[in-house]
Amino acid sequence: MSSILTNNSAMNALSTLRNINNNLSQTQDRISTGLKVDSAKDNASYFSISTTMSAESGMNKAVNEGLTLAKNSISTARLGAETVKDLAQQFMERAAFAQETGVDQAEVQKELVALTDQMLTAISQSSFNGENLISTAGVTAQATKDVTTGVSRAGGTISTTTQSFTNTDLEAVAGNFATIAGNIGGATTQAALEAELVAAEAELQTVIGAATNLGVAEKAIETQQNFLNELSDRLDAGVGSMVDANMEEEAARLQALQVQQQLATQSLSMANQAPQNILSLFR
Repeated sequence: MSSILTNNSAMNALSTLRNINNNLSQTQDRISTGLKVDSAKDNASYFSISTTMSAESGMNKAVNEGLTLAKNSISTARLGAETVKDLAQQFMERAAFAQETGVDQAEVQKELVALTDQMLTAISQSSFNGENLISTAGVTAQATKDVTTGVSRAGGTISTTTQSFTNTDLEAVAGNFATIAGNIGGATTQAALEAELVAAEAELQTVIGAATNLGVAEKAIETQQNFLNELSDRLDAGVGSMVDANMEEEAARLQALQVQQQLATQSLSMANQAPQNILSLFR
């Protein structure tokens, strides 16, 4: 039956063209944004997972930046501790020299006092961003330095991981060296000089231990930063595999849809001309 009121062919052709145009618009959006999942309506499950993973990646990158500050602070303190260690070794050498009979103890004492002054100068200058991990003020305020090393998620709950490093008050150690220098200057017996040498050795070991602890802490932070960099890359790659558009597929799909659009347009045009054939019935 032919009708001038209802054109089923035109409606079918229009429906086909409408679907093709929708698919073409979707493909063009994917090509322009580079994403196949740009919003929750595209794929709710992938959108939820990728958004969560992107947030975790962003938090890990922020933690990594914070670790850079912590590492620089510890590295500066380590440099100060190693400088104090070198000065302490020189102190030990001069203290050993003072053991000899006939050595002018007063002159040796001047050298030892100068070395302790240099220790205090190095300690006071071992500050990064206002934080000094080997000075009396810094260590008293924070006996251990707690560093946030990452963010973890378990059962939907976010928590942070931390690592603690012990600080050492090297100003107090420098003060002990100053006391030893004074005692050497006033020593009158070989036993007294030997006792001060033993005391200096103990203080040197304290300084060596502080420098070692700071070196271990700096290396641990560097290792954690490398891990966070790799972890962030893995998370970003995982998100990309879910939401990034395959540009080769989209380019091929675009070409096919453009051809389909042209054919659907021609089909609709032919369907719209069909009612005109009814005119021939009235001639």
